[in-house]
Amino acid sequence: MSHEFYIKRCLELALLGIGNVNPNPMVGCVIVLNDKIIGEGYHQKYGEAHAEPNAVKNVFDLFGNDAGNLLKSATAYVNLEPCAHFGKTPPCADLFVKHRLKKVVIGNRDPFSSVDGKGIEKLKNAGIEVESGILDEECKYFNRRFFTRIQKQRPFIILKWAETANGYFATTDGHQKWISGALAKRLAHQWRTEEDAILIGKQTAVMDNPQLTSREWPGKNPVRLVIDKNLQVPNDNHIFNTEAKTIIFNEVKTDVIGNIHYIQMEDMHFYLAQKIAFQLYLMDVQSVIIEGGANILNQFLEANLWDEARIFTAPNSWESGLRSPIIKAQLQEQIQIGPDKLSIYINHTN
Repeated sequence: MSHEFYIKRCLELALLGIGNVNPNPMVGCVIVLNDKIIGEGYHQKYGEAHAEPNAVKNVFDLFGNDAGNLLKSATAYVNLEPCAHFGKTPPCADLFVKHRLKKVVIGNRDPFSSVDGKGIEKLKNAGIEVESGILDEECKYFNRRFFTRIQKQRPFIILKWAETANGYFATTDGHQKWISGALAKRLAHQWRTEEDAILIGKQTAVMDNPQLTSREWPGKNPVRLVIDKNLQVPNDNHIFNTEAKTIIFNEVKTDVIGNIHYIQMEDMHFYLAQKIAFQLYLMDVQSVIIEGGANILNQFLEANLWDEARIFTAPNSWESGLRSPIIKAQLQEQIQIGPDKLSIYINHTN
């Protein structure tokens, strides 16, 4: 099998950790001997073992006392450079050196300053053959959340909304009116399990009283983020329940009451998108879905602070309403989700 085949298998494994390893990257590892996989593993949860020790453990679980000799002749595949520093776990590069693997094949070099080539250097200095850059662009896109946080010092930002066939986003009278169908809603809940946080503005919180949970898909709830400058959202709103951590960005106070965290910011009417993005970076929030309303979405669009837009377009039209934000970017793909059309846009200009 080719190097590309095994790196793709690493990505398949790594994807099993989505939503659970942030702010770490998603990593899979495959150990191969004589064109046969003898062990594999992935990073399952933040703070726990990385992909490489899980794969090595898998070899020992399968082959017992023979594992040590097998590893000396084996090649390890990993979609991201093995770490070279002590964090919450020991360096993975040291583990490969300890077991004297023959070769390590890597998808991406790790951009994190504590690694960034140091893992490759450790392996080479120990006499292990190293080949890197296999499916480099595919691996970078796969870990785009991690690369964005490290290289741009902000979270990966996803804009999401639903609109009617004739471009309306919400009612003008303030009443909630659902646009997309049940399948689109379920998919949106799956997305929530995959990202760190979800952001709305005060108007959306008051008008829609959303729960912002992943109740229609198994997995964790995202951190709920609300922009409420003067703390006007009623205390009986769903965002104040105990189902998820909630952060309220405001100009009034900084406080923690149970699972509700108030973070005071100054002059929120200036550069709000930039301030929110930087604050989330400081909080180790690696990815965020912005669900509205139109004012918040437009502020991030105007600041060019977004990476991906996911827009559901329903087949029905309204006679009137608030116009949807206008997206000017490259259309990546369109998918039919029940009666709705999902358009995904990628921003290549930020």
